[in-house]
Amino acid sequence: MAEINQSKIEEFERNRAQLYGVSQQKQQMQVQSMTLKQALEELGKTKEKRVYKAVGNILIQEDTVKVKKDIEEKKTSIDLRLKTIQKQEESLINKLNKLKSDLEAGSKPATKETKK
Repeated sequence: MAEINQSKIEEFERNRAQLYGVSQQKQQMQVQSMTLKQALEELGKTKEKRVYKAVGNILIQEDTVKVKKDIEEKKTSIDLRLKTIQKQEESLINKLNKLKSDLEAGSKPATKETKK
């Protein structure tokens, strides 16, 4: 019984570490999505035909419509990845809750036996 609990504890710790990493990724994706959304809003407000776009360490002038299209594609991609990460996060949370319940249920009978 102790070996089973130990393996569940180890699995719990692995899943918790994985959840931490997934949460970090999710946070980064959310920031990127918000940044792209703000860029799209600003491009929607401008009446300029050409805008500057960062490419590596330089800025180049590009057609506003093309830049807007590129940003929309990036935002769509980021939002899709964000949904995938959110599903992964939910799955890990469910696993952790189940493992926690299993561990708590496994430890309760042992405490009741010692009280008898």
